[in-house]
Amino acid sequence: MVRIGDSIKRNEDPILLRGMGNFVADINHVGQIYMKVVRSNIAFGKIRNIDIDLALQKKGIINIWTSTDFNNIPKIKFRMMGFSELENYQQPILAKNFVRYVGEPIAVIFATDEHLAEEAENLIKIEIETLPAQSSASEKPLYFDDKLKNDACTVEKEYGNVENASKDSQNNLTLSFYVGRHSGVPLETRGLSTSLDLENNIIYLHGAAKVPHANKIILGEMLNLDPFGLELIEGHVGGGFGVRGEIYPEDVLIILATKEFKLPIKWIESRKENLISTNHSRDQKHITNVGFDNRGFINYMDCEFFTDQGAYIRTHGITVSELTASMLPGPYLIPNYRCKGHVRLTNKTPSGTYRSPGRFESTFVRERVIDAVAKYLGKSPNEVRKINFIPPNLMPYKRDMNTLGTEIIFDSGDYPKLLENALAQMDITKINLEVKKRKKEGEIIGVGFGYFIEKSGLGPFDDVKLRVNQHGSIQLITGVASIGQGVETAMAQIICDRIGTNMNDVTVVHGNTELIERGMGAFATRVTVMTGSATLKAVNELRKSMLRLASKKLQQSEVKLIINNDNGCVELENTIGGPSIPVKEVLKELYEEDRDNEILATFESAHMTYPHGLHFAVVNIDRLTWDIKIEKYCVFYDVGRSVNPLLLEGQIVGGVAQGIGGTLFEEFKYDNSLQPVSTSFVDYKIPTCKEMPYVDCYIYQNDKAPGNPLGVKGAGEAGINAVGATIASAIDDAFDGKINIDTLPVTPNIIKHANELNT
Repeated sequence: MVRIGDSIKRNEDPILLRGMGNFVADINHVGQIYMKVVRSNIAFGKIRNIDIDLALQKKGIINIWTSTDFNNIPKIKFRMMGFSELENYQQPILAKNFVRYVGEPIAVIFATDEHLAEEAENLIKIEIETLPAQSSASEKPLYFDDKLKNDACTVEKEYGNVENASKDSQNNLTLSFYVGRHSGVPLETRGLSTSLDLENNIIYLHGAAKVPHANKIILGEMLNLDPFGLELIEGHVGGGFGVRGEIYPEDVLIILATKEFKLPIKWIESRKENLISTNHSRDQKHITNVGFDNRGFINYMDCEFFTDQGAYIRTHGITVSELTASMLPGPYLIPNYRCKGHVRLTNKTPSGTYRSPGRFESTFVRERVIDAVAKYLGKSPNEVRKINFIPPNLMPYKRDMNTLGTEIIFDSGDYPKLLENALAQMDITKINLEVKKRKKEGEIIGVGFGYFIEKSGLGPFDDVKLRVNQHGSIQLITGVASIGQGVETAMAQIICDRIGTNMNDVTVVHGNTELIERGMGAFATRVTVMTGSATLKAVNELRKSMLRLASKKLQQSEVKLIINNDNGCVELENTIGGPSIPVKEVLKELYEEDRDNEILATFESAHMTYPHGLHFAVVNIDRLTWDIKIEKYCVFYDVGRSVNPLLLEGQIVGGVAQGIGGTLFEEFKYDNSLQPVSTSFVDYKIPTCKEMPYVDCYIYQNDKAPGNPLGVKGAGEAGINAVGATIASAIDDAFDGKINIDTLPVTPNIIKHANELNT
């Protein structure tokens, strides 16, 4: 039988490997029509006229909408970190008066055929007066519209006294960093398909992801729908990464049209639309002042950064900037800290969260600071890390800051111990000797490290329903969503561990708002912590009922009975060959005892958990092409407790791949008129298997999370967090510190230019 901690293959995979997945593009309904979005080809301008008359005359065109067709639909609401003063910067479902980025929806076509809709698009005449566009968040602010400037808000975090510390600091450095604009590029683009239950007046939205329940509430409020008149259903999801599953204009439009036309509607995003319309991310510029003593202890850090939010503030609000400012100090004491983050709008695609939002950026900045301090003092970066680590005897360690509505309290962690374990595990002495030898032979080769803290397990709650059926099998219903992280497998393992049943006898149902009243979804690396803990509570209740019933059957006291996972039986403790009853028989009897059985369990948490880890890389730079080859990559990660190490390793490797993309290849570029250049995979480069190294994953379970009954911490963002910092550090080391990588992505041209300036 399966236990927590076993590395077993995913329950989710067989159906996908057989090509039987049910993605939104696979979903069709009788009599469906098609939706086509007409998008702006101007970055910023005033809409003077939209002429749809000729397009409407085309056969097969059901209707064409512009913003004049509805004046009472509000702008798209915030889901996280939204403030009333930012509501003026929310996105309308169709552009009204102004267009603010290339790709913004201006009109929407409904047709009986996809190709007819595309032909009709070419018949629409749109007149736009071009206005000066804002291209950078660090430029002098221009106007968002006739009244508002594009300097939306400022995020400020502070503790200690930076002013006093800066006066007494022995050494000071001022450093600048930039992380380029890139984002999650899922294999499956966004898509939606609606169906109707006309008898009960219910609209079903297929293609939901990430946060179905939250989106149901927001969409219902925006469109004034009965709470029972809209249900969201998640199918298979070909990649989420934070960008899929938020509310975009298309989500609102397709429901509004379904309600109006009383017809099922389908919309699938093209790859070009995906690259210019789905949330971008990163795009931050940092200026950091840091003071430190001659040992390398950092007395203060004073940071100012600029986040390019793009044209609107979408459903995430200012989450990225909030997390950047609050997580920048990382695993280090840094007794005096001040950070000021400017959230500014530009005329680019709106930005949102992408895997490890704010931490990929802040870890790059912080770990580059560690490298700079070490270089200034002639020390190794790890020497400086050891001097600055928060010591384990101070755990739990409270920062005098909040983030995402919770206090920052590092719940557990021995940071020096993980570093020492990692150095020993990889035999760093041997690696350093080999690298030194190869450098003498003329190779440009170096090693780099990046230490990080993640946040996970964001509350405030998660619910599950657990039921037993007549066959002795179990169904778990949860409000979480599955975006590839192995929800069905992990939850089933928790159940099997407690009651000794078989994985094949557990079904996990998720992503359907009709089946469970509320749910928080899948984001912020929260599922194993929150849903896992709720599942544990539910199965513990079931376990009590099983032992109660078995005690009657076996005529033994409950306290003397155990569930033996090895043979799947309830039996007497410390007895061989004694009376027993199979678990499945007990479950069948429980069903007969109460055919309407259902256990509802809720887990609540007011604080997040904070896992930590270390990345390590060896990189080699080609002297002719300046290409960067990653020869070795390792991730050392303390997750508290691992439900399934194999799933965890998969999450880490996938994260590293995305981190390599943002570090070496991926960037959304624009020309001088803010026309997007990266509109296909010819221009937007992503890493392939050729560029991807083998990733050695070392999972530690030393620092259990005290705030949940499983002791688990999340793992979804560990693989990506420190990639930029680590590879940049290794490139610097390859050139013996003669160059300084302060910009991502790092391209061969950047390395060549930096080398030329220093030779």
